[in-house]
Amino acid sequence: MTASHNPLLNLNYEPAIESLGNEYYDVVQAAEFPQHILRFRNDLLLPLLGLDPQTVTDEDFVEAFGKFQGRSPLLALRYHGYQFGYYNPDLGDGRGFLYGQVRGTDGELYDFGTKGSGKTPYSRGGDGMLTLKGGVREVLATEALYRLGVRTSRTFSMIETGEQLWRGDEPSPTRSSVMVRFSRSHIRFGTFERLRYIERADLTKKLLDHVIENYYPDIFTKPDQYALFYAQLVQRVAKLVAQWMAAGFCHGVLNTDNMSITGESFDYGPYAFIPTYDPLFTAAYFDYGKRYCYGNQPDVCCANLEALQEPLAAVINAEDMVNGLAQFYDRYLYEYRLLMLKKLGFTNVDIPQLDDLLAVTIELLKETQIGYHDFFTQITAKFSSSWRDRTDLSLDTSQPELLAKWCNTYQQVLAKLPVDETDKIAQTLQDSNPKTALLRPVIESIWEPIANDDNWQPFNELVKRLQTGN
Repeated sequence: MTASHNPLLNLNYEPAIESLGNEYYDVVQAAEFPQHILRFRNDLLLPLLGLDPQTVTDEDFVEAFGKFQGRSPLLALRYHGYQFGYYNPDLGDGRGFLYGQVRGTDGELYDFGTKGSGKTPYSRGGDGMLTLKGGVREVLATEALYRLGVRTSRTFSMIETGEQLWRGDEPSPTRSSVMVRFSRSHIRFGTFERLRYIERADLTKKLLDHVIENYYPDIFTKPDQYALFYAQLVQRVAKLVAQWMAAGFCHGVLNTDNMSITGESFDYGPYAFIPTYDPLFTAAYFDYGKRYCYGNQPDVCCANLEALQEPLAAVINAEDMVNGLAQFYDRYLYEYRLLMLKKLGFTNVDIPQLDDLLAVTIELLKETQIGYHDFFTQITAKFSSSWRDRTDLSLDTSQPELLAKWCNTYQQVLAKLPVDETDKIAQTLQDSNPKTALLRPVIESIWEPIANDDNWQPFNELVKRLQTGN
């Protein structure tokens, strides 16, 4: 099939970042791979691009996102970042590039960004490649998080590329892949940090205007658009962290180069979902000081927003940013409360006893160390209208008195609600608590048949369960 017949190549690509000029990126070449086996295509995203999945072939995906034919220029973006608290000016897209930008049917601008597509000027001695297991893990993360209501990038495609890679954290040699990420922007906090480092306030303003016009259009051209932008970014990030925390998700590496200027979650490396409620749970094995542990995520993101004030001060009034950041924790706690109450079945959040229920829920999870996700799926499975009279949640726990306290508090909340809201609670529980939790053993259980027998059926079945919540 020629490029002119490939619907993925015929999308209406917009040169949004390219039009800013070459101070923000380097033009690069994609690696040529010895093999192209499509392992994942996200048909759920195609309608957002105005495409019927039945009209897009596997070869279309391979041609566009494995062989990278028909698109130029390919742009490796420049950025810096604070990594584990230390500033690093030697960053940038080291194993990926911006493939193209398209407008969705919802009117939003989206980026196709690669991961594992070869060396760039920012590879820092690396091979620019992605392991197959790394690709598998990101596919699973994005689909699980999206189903859980997290504002996340999505994986558009993953292709196995037939190379042997050597890694210190995987049995090597290991298989390779190239992945395409579908996100709301390729621009990071670190993109602005680099501009301060090179003392280019003019480029900061130019980029900030671009960001506001494309990703905060409701405030574009308003007299106070810059102050409003920062305040809205703070609100978006606070809401995002609340989504992670309610989902029991630990990102793992919240350096400033891993934070999007649109307040979207992306770039999933050593992430993990918590098995039990443990604020000190740490996803990255190399995070020896637990800097990015589960419970620290709100504080870290607030600190990253504060660090972003330094480069943005070239354009935005410092006092306005201080006032904007002051709203972070109130918004975070508000959103976290809403989400956790939904996991407990409640959308009517004005009942005073709900705060008691949330407090005793966290206490029960922390003290008993029952499975975090299992706790909510058991509530979902066992809930019935009879709980209005006597909430009966049978759990194997070493804290029967604490469980009894939880049941009594839950029953008190139900007693405050009209009888006809019972069905609504049951539906909210179903919607908020998918049956499949993406814990580490689950990931390993689907990776083992891939590694040993090239058996992709368990992976495909897991992806389907994650997407449907079953």
